[in-house]
Amino acid sequence: MNPRERFLSACRGEPVDRPPVWLMRQAGRYLPEYRAVRAGVSFLEMCWDVERSVEVSLQPIDLVGSEAVILFQDIFTPIPGMGIEVDFAPGPVIAQPIREARQIEALRVPDPRESVPHVFEILRRLREALEKREIPLLGFAGAPFTLAAYLVQGSGSKDFSILKKWLQTRPDEVDALLEKLTALTIGYLRAQIEAGAQAVQLFDTWAGLLDRAAYQRFVAPAHRRIAAALEGGSAPLILYIQNGSHVVDIASESGADVLSLDWRVDLRSAAEQFGRRVSLQGNLDPCWLHAPRERIFEMVREMAEAAKPARGHILNLGHGCLPDTPVEGVRAFTDAARALGA
Repeated sequence: MNPRERFLSACRGEPVDRPPVWLMRQAGRYLPEYRAVRAGVSFLEMCWDVERSVEVSLQPIDLVGSEAVILFQDIFTPIPGMGIEVDFAPGPVIAQPIREARQIEALRVPDPRESVPHVFEILRRLREALEKREIPLLGFAGAPFTLAAYLVQGSGSKDFSILKKWLQTRPDEVDALLEKLTALTIGYLRAQIEAGAQAVQLFDTWAGLLDRAAYQRFVAPAHRRIAAALEGGSAPLILYIQNGSHVVDIASESGADVLSLDWRVDLRSAAEQFGRRVSLQGNLDPCWLHAPRERIFEMVREMAEAAKPARGHILNLGHGCLPDTPVEGVRAFTDAARALGA
């Protein structure tokens, strides 16, 4: 099978010769070649620079042997189009955090083709570059709850206590904010698919901060709406929830084609319990890429074996590559995936 056939078949639960492999945050600071392209420009400038974004998106194919390409952008790329000023220091910082209902009412839900046209130019160029190599192209978006956490808190946080307080004291306003962010996300992902993305991933990095009841109330409805809006299209949906081991059963019923698991989830148990319903992605701890090459091969074999009860499995990490990730560790990871088919 070629990489595109293998990846899309694994997403849909169709037979494959071996699991496909790619890594979250595979184009990033751990690569010297990425740092060379990024030199002299800010992160925001990098995201808007079509040539640079295309170049770094493609780097992991030849440099580390990844079998899929994901668009180089940030989950906050579409947010300024809503009328929100964002900077990075290095994480997202909101100039005027949402504190009042009138701020939510003032938020626009723009047509992403008009507000962030560079994203779709990048996708079109990537699709053209990947066509002959038959490598799949992934788009992505931040999930509504995670975006809301930053918009209300104002920046990164260990607990996002302001938004969590609002869940109890101002739930109607949270609902109104999530409604607009869900509409934004649906439009953004649809436009990415239209521009050439062959699969899309939804990142809900902070949804795992909630207990099951709050997750079911405030997070799951947006996931279901997004999945339903993309259902029947050509591009499978991958859902990633960090720290989500306590809500895997709920997430598996979201309508997503693939559930991306972090390393806290027991892969075999998830495959046995939910793997008939949804394909799985993951879930090596990114810090384990510091291990010797032989140990990485062993861990990849263990993951592939654990995931066998699932209808499909994509080898990946349980989170993104960290800045100190050794390049040779990433190469060992992708080499180990290919060795499964030997």
